[in-house]
Amino acid sequence: MDFGTKLIHNGNEIDKTTGALSIPIYHASTFHQFDIDNFGKYDYSRSGNPTREALENTIAALEEGDSGFAFSSGMAAISSVLSIFSAGDHILVCRDVYGGTYRVTSSFFKKFNVETTFIDATNIGEIKERIKNNTKAIFLESPSNPLLKITDFRAVIEVARKNNIVVIVDNTFMSPYLQNPIKLGADVVVHSATKFIGGHSDVISGLVVVKGKELSDKVKFVQNSFGAVLGPQDCWLLLRGLKTLKVRLDYQQKSALKLAKWLREQEEVAKVYYPGLLEHPGSELHLSQAKGGGAVLSFETKDDETAKRFMRKVKLAAVAVSLGGVETIVSYPAKMSHAAVPKEERESLGIKDSLIRVSLGLEETEDIIKDFKNALSI
Repeated sequence: MDFGTKLIHNGNEIDKTTGALSIPIYHASTFHQFDIDNFGKYDYSRSGNPTREALENTIAALEEGDSGFAFSSGMAAISSVLSIFSAGDHILVCRDVYGGTYRVTSSFFKKFNVETTFIDATNIGEIKERIKNNTKAIFLESPSNPLLKITDFRAVIEVARKNNIVVIVDNTFMSPYLQNPIKLGADVVVHSATKFIGGHSDVISGLVVVKGKELSDKVKFVQNSFGAVLGPQDCWLLLRGLKTLKVRLDYQQKSALKLAKWLREQEEVAKVYYPGLLEHPGSELHLSQAKGGGAVLSFETKDDETAKRFMRKVKLAAVAVSLGGVETIVSYPAKMSHAAVPKEERESLGIKDSLIRVSLGLEETEDIIKDFKNALSI
């Protein structure tokens, strides 16, 4: 079954009680038990809710994992996954990771004696060198945020397998439509489902998919214990958003490629980062493990003032944090997504004050190009 069909027909699309083509929103905190000696499937919505279960089963099917879990935000999802590790454990994290992930791994979990080392995940040799006896996981983003660096999943996973290390991949930029890390051997996939999965900038949410019963049980324990679960209304919004994921991304990534090609010809633009461009470092590798360049690109202007002028003048694009909506969104990583990363660290990663990140929406591409042309001009 092709992915587009699977989005609509995955076994979780019809309410088994009524036949409704939209899973009901079960606004219930608790459930009556008809037999005190044999509880039903649901007892309390923190532990399980029919609407949430439909979403969790759907994302597990789409990512081809064994278990899915829905959380109240992307960071709740990431933090819950990291909570399966213990004091004294060591985690390798790609250096140019989302700012929220940087913050929680470098500060929050540090208080609980979970050690983090940031590594260049594009360098397999460095990964091998940084592995220690207590290394339990490698956390990856590919393409990374915001410079869209590409990691060789197969190579990293091979190293991890030899050292009994769990591989966790943040797949937010690609979504399960364009990239399936579990099929390549990853153990855990996380999503800020706020982005492309929700797709309409109207819900905060996180999803996790796990391969294997042992890891699944650990994540389930954390989900139930911490209780950072996604409410049924928001689960329903994600189920609805998922149905149009393919058609949205097909259009959005075509627009991204067209915009990237236009941007690289502009005098005001110093550099364009987009894995759909053949000259992008790692493009060939990326296209061997993904189905397209995606709908996010970044570009550097010739100086900081040009970037700030662009952000002031742009009209059709929303100037905002986040990405993956039906509207084009431009963000300023130094002040937005990576504000939690110290300035010297940002600059060492190549995240300059002249860098702008773009998430393409569903507007006519030519209208976006005209708007960008005006915003770049003096």
